[in-house]
Parts: sequence; C-alpha cells; structure tokens
Amino acid sequence: MALVLKDRVKTTTTTTGTGTVTLGSAAAGYQSFSVIGDGQQTYYVISDATNWETGTGTYTASGTTLSRTQVFESSNGDALVNFAAGTKDVIVGYPSTATAGGVPNCDNSSIGTDLSGWSAFQAALQSGVTGGTLFGNNSTNGIVSTYSLVYTTTTAYIGGVLAPNGDVHFISSTAVRGQKVSSTGVVSTYSLIYTAQSYAGGVLASNGDIHFVPATANRGQKINSSGVVSTYSLVYTAGTYTGGVLSPNGDIHFVPSSAPVGQKVSAAGVVSTYSLVYTTTGAYAGGVLASNGDIHFIATGADRGQKISAAGVVSTYSLVYTVGNGYIGGVLAPNGDIHFVPLESGIGQKINAAGVVSTYSLVYTVGGAYSGGVLAPNGDIHFVPRDANRGQKVSATGVVSTYSLIYTTVAAYHGGVLTPNGDIYFVPRNANRGQKISTNPGQPLGLGVCLSSFLNKF
Repeated sequence: MALVLKDRVKTTTTTTGTGTVTLGSAAAGYQSFSVIGDGQQTYYVISDATNWETGTGTYTASGTTLSRTQVFESSNGDALVNFAAGTKDVIVGYPSTATAGGVPNCDNSSIGTDLSGWSAFQAALQSGVTGGTLFGNNSTNGIVSTYSLVYTTTTAYIGGVLAPNGDVHFISSTAVRGQKVSSTGVVSTYSLIYTAQSYAGGVLASNGDIHFVPATANRGQKINSSGVVSTYSLVYTAGTYTGGVLSPNGDIHFVPSSAPVGQKVSAAGVVSTYSLVYTTTGAYAGGVLASNGDIHFIATGADRGQKISAAGVVSTYSLVYTVGNGYIGGVLAPNGDIHFVPLESGIGQKINAAGVVSTYSLVYTVGGAYSGGVLAPNGDIHFVPRDANRGQKVSATGVVSTYSLIYTTVAAYHGGVLTPNGDIYFVPRNANRGQKISTNPGQPLGLGVCLSSFLNKF
C-alpha cells in the first residue's frame, strides 16, 4: 500500500453517514479515482458545499469505493462528517499538513518539513512498507506497518532486545526457536539449547551477550554477539522472574514476579541472590533503571513499589494507585520520570526523579490493554498493545493520545524494541505477524542512543 497523488481527480458520491463512500463517474474534464490504483491510499476532500472533510483514504476498485481512514480537518470539529442525503464532490487534494514547516516529530502536529525532507518522507511512504498506513489525529505522524514472521505459535515470545549489530531478538516464551529481525528487515530463526515455557524478557549485557530472563526455566540462557547460544546455572529456580535490567556496574538483575528473592548475574557471569523487602505472588513485571542508578521494579500485583539502589540497598515506597495486574513494564522518560505501563489499570502512574508518585488520565483503557513500552526518539512513550485495538502514547509534555493499528488480536504483542533507524518493533506473543511503527523515516540514530539507559523496556 502506497500513498498516491494524481492531478485533476474529481467525482461525486451520494453516500450518507460517516463510512466508506461509493464513488460515481469522473466529472467533466477530470480523471476518475481509478488512476490512484486498487488498494492504494490518497488524500481526499469531500464537500456538499456546506460541510467538508479532508483526510487520507484507501481506494478500492471493486465497488468503486473510498474509505475515510484518517481525518485531517473537517467542518465537524476535525472529526468524521455525518453527510446527509444529496450529492457531494470527492476530489484528490493536497492537505496543509503536507506543506513546508517544521521537522516531523511524530507528535500530533504538522508533518511539514523542508522540501528535501518532505520528499524523503514521501519516498519512505512509497518504498514498499507492507501493509503500511498513516496514523494519528489531524496529522500524519508516523507509519504503522506489518511484516511476515518465520515462526509463529501461541504465547511464543515475551519481550525483545536490540543487539549491538542492530538485530532485534524476540525472547522465547513457549517458542522452540529464537527469532530475530535484522537491521535490513530480514526475519530469521535460530536454535535454542533449552526450550519450555521458559523465559520472559531479556537484557543486553555490557559484553554484547543477550541474557534471557528465566520465568519457569531452571537455567539461564544467553546468545552472544557471534550468535552462539549457551546456558548457565541459576542459584534460585523455584519462583519466576519477569523482565530484567542492566545496572551501571554491569550486573543484570532479574525482576522478581513470584520469586521471594532477587537474582542477578554479574559482568563476570557470577550468579547470586539477595533479599527483598516485599514479596508476593505476581508482585512485579519488568523494571527500569532510573537516572540515579536505582532499579525500580514495576508493580503489577504488589501494593507498593520496590527498588534496589546502586549500592544494593532494597527499599519500598507507596503507590497512588494499586490494582491486581495493574501495570506491566515501565519506561524512563527524558525528564527522569518513570512511567508504569498500564495493563489492567484505568489510569497512568509515574514516579519522578525526586520520588514523587502521581497518576494521570489515559485516553483508552480496557482489560489487558498494553504490555510493555518504548521511548521513541522524539520523547514520546509508546505503550505496546496487548488486547488494545489502538496504540497509545504519552508525549514528552505529558499529552496522551491514541493512533490506529493494522493488526490486533487478544494478547497480540508483549514488549517492544527501538531500532537505530527509529522503528519500534512490537514483540509477537499471539500475533501471527510482526508490527512496527516507523517514527523517524530515513533518519538513522546512533547505537549509543539506542542502547542508553533511557531506553529501558520490558
């Protein structure tokens, strides 16, 4: 699917309501929408001389229809117009959001940029993004697309990790093989030594090894930068861990879920355990490294927050909002706030660098909505969709918004990874295809940025 613009395309419709419109024949002196091409997207304008709407739609040759995928502006407060009976003009237009302006920043503002930048963005739109669609409210602020996977099965992967060479590794849960996506988008699998309903999340060690976080596994497993998979002994295996964090001293901490003790792997490969202040079944899910070196465990079934300092001191703190399975995973914002990713919670919750816990309203909530989060290059925090039928993000200024997804299903994705080119990959759990968001088309990032402590993800 590509974005296609053609000159002098105009027709009429008598369709009523807010849905897909059926197109008539071309007006005199104009082309029909058939020049756009079956299944292709275009910019449209619909008007009955009083009411009007501009946006992005998809042309379908069978039935000669145009969907109203995304509204830019309209006479109905920039929402879909409920057109009444009568004849409406439908034309291909060029919206103001595509004119020169500032650099694209993936928030709910203009996509406008300098001419060369805009041309590069148009090229990205038409460069073969499979199943691509524009998303956002009153703007074109990113590209959501899907891609084929080599291996799919129920509850296959939980969490992912960006390797130093740019590969994204999905961490096996019930999958019998590892799966990764290269920096060029090639999906491949590799053999594991230990398979079971075994791991939940992963962490990149300072030496380039990727450690899988043991859930029900009775041994640790890792893959090095050369692709060699190996296992190692754990000290404690009776309880589960969910997610992990790399501390400044090189220790990898596994986040306790039902485990009554903390467990970590040093940079030298020594595995050890330590005492926790608070333990309960299903207590925490995922962790985040704060700017001061503290590691925060994200409360899901716990009624309090828990953290371990850089000096190894474990302590707890009060939360504003608690509910069973409330949050799952967290993300460190550029200003030092740690956002808890809502799972069953109806409100957002965060803790700032001074330790103050607060809550904020969400746009979209549903049971089992999101699972993990990722910090985008522009400072937006994207929640990874689980059961949610739309994406949700929090901007650097605290504005919460949603956007359309291409593929949704129950327990679809679990965790996400930001790659050097600005793509955010959702890690497939029950999904039979990969899904990603291109937040920064054609603008590579440095691996030093992508591997910074500001990009913790479950």
